[in-house]
Formats: sequence, C-alpha cells, structure tokens
Amino acid sequence: MLDDAGSPGFGRDNDLADLQAPLDAYSRTVAFIAERVGPAVVRVETTGPGRRHAAGSGVIIAPDGLILTNSHVIAGARRLRLGLAGGSDVVATVLGDDPDTDLALLRAELPKGSAVAALGDSKRLRRGHLVVAIGNPFGFESTISAGVVSALGRSLRGRGGRLIDDVIQTDAALNPGNSGGPLVGPSGEVMGIATAMIGGAQGLCFAVSSNTALFVLGEFLAHGRVRRAYLGIEAQTVAIPRQMAVAAQIGPTAVRVGAIMAGGPGDNGGLHGGDIITGINGATVTGCDDLLRKLNGDLAGRRIAVKVLRGSKQLEIGVVPAERGEV
Repeated sequence: MLDDAGSPGFGRDNDLADLQAPLDAYSRTVAFIAERVGPAVVRVETTGPGRRHAAGSGVIIAPDGLILTNSHVIAGARRLRLGLAGGSDVVATVLGDDPDTDLALLRAELPKGSAVAALGDSKRLRRGHLVVAIGNPFGFESTISAGVVSALGRSLRGRGGRLIDDVIQTDAALNPGNSGGPLVGPSGEVMGIATAMIGGAQGLCFAVSSNTALFVLGEFLAHGRVRRAYLGIEAQTVAIPRQMAVAAQIGPTAVRVGAIMAGGPGDNGGLHGGDIITGINGATVTGCDDLLRKLNGDLAGRRIAVKVLRGSKQLEIGVVPAERGEV
C-alpha cells in the first residue's frame, strides 16, 4: 500500500500502532526482568595481598545470603568480596564448589531487604523463548543483554573434563565478567547460570540450566559437595563390531575397562581389564561420559549390577561403588 506521496503505507496512525505494539511488549518484558532480577545480581571479586580482581558475577537466590556463581569465577578461593547493587561491599565465604558443573555456592551477610531472584524450571524453556542475561561484563556493572534460546539440552565439557549436561545455548551477548550471572526467562525466574562463550564465534553462549543448579544446590546444602560414585577403573569408549552388538543386543559403543585400581570397587567386585561394560542396573552404557553420568552419588555404597562382555560371554557382576574421594 502506498501513501499520498507514493511511499509504502506506514504513515497511518493505526499502522504505526500495529508495528509498535510488539516492540512495546518486548521492551516492557525486558525492563520488567531487569527491574525484578537486576538488584539481586552481584559483582564477585577475588582478593589478594593489596589487590582486588573483578572475576565475574553472581545472583542472590535466598534471603539468608545464598549466592550462586561459577566455579571458575571463584578460582579456588574460600573468601571473596561481593559488590551489591546498592553500592556496598560484603565478604562472602564458599559453601560449595563443583568444577564438574562449573557451579559454586557462596554465603554472605546481606543488608536487610536485599533483592532475591527465584530459580525456575528450565524444562519449561523452548527454543525461541526470550531470555535476558544480567552481569558485569568487563566491569560494567548491572549490564543487561537480551536474546533468545538458541538450543536446549547441549552438553559442554567442564574444566574437570566431565560433560555438563542440559546446557542452554543462547544468543544473548555474554562477555568476560558475565560468568556466574543469571539467564532470566520472561517470567522473571532464573533459568540458567551463565558459564561460557566461544571466543571468535558470534552468538554462541552457554548457561548451566537452573534444574542442574537446583540439584547441585541441594547437594551443597546437604553434604557440602556434589557426591559422585566411583569404580576405580581406567575406561575407554570403544566401538562394538556390528555382528557382536547384534548378537549381544547392545549398542554400537560401550566402555572397555583398562587398568584397575588395586583394592578399589571394581577390583573388589571382580571386574577384569579388557571387560567391556555395556550396562548398569539395566540401563545401557554407551561410553565413558555416559558411565560417569550414571554413577551418581546415590549409588555410592550400594551394590549395582554391572553388565559386561568378557570375551564371548555376557556376565552380570555385582560391584559396590565408593564415593569419589573415599578410595
């Protein structure tokens, strides 16, 4: 449609209102998120002799002073300084640190009435949902960036070598200093904790899901650490020849046992070097990462059924995993 001057017909008030309505709704949503969650975002600083280093961000998740951030932000420190949205600083101590999920939990004495952000259910997210990242990139405090959920259920290898599951990919801009800050959904709930960006890539940024954070939080509060079970074996993901896989009714890949720790759970349970682990407690094992995921803390101290191929025989071996760090 052309107007009287022969230009495309966007000059009428009704047309402008139709165009502005979605933008106004988007702006109101982003502003709502910033106002609701922004005051709960803190600057995390590591301290040393005569110096401070602004390492990243964190988010207050409970009125008694619990703050979530990244493991790589605290960098092994036990005491840190937090810069609050109101301008004051407080000292925080580390309650839990889990490099395998890149999450850490801090506690600080906060001023009465400090803002608190709620952790939501990240399973409600869908690709294309609006998300807002809040943090302190390059030291610029309370910076927000908006984008969409680009993908869900990604796996990202943590600094300890394990895969972090259920990672959220977003195109909301993340920069150094955003790490540990919240990724917030339209409801104003925290759906993820910003963890990584890929240098040189455009729009490839990642956050640990809030559901993973809730699990880790529960482990920190109950045990002071995230418990994981341990077999005491060296392992390698191997391909299973198709004919053997069909005959044994197993998947195309499994885990070959290498060296076994003397006196460890695998040794005590009767695992042999060269055994191929194909399942645990009836669940298929497809590789080393899959094995690590299945060996959660609840299995420590409990006899589990490990299904193995030993030569041409299929065996089921009873093994009692230990909690990692106990053997």
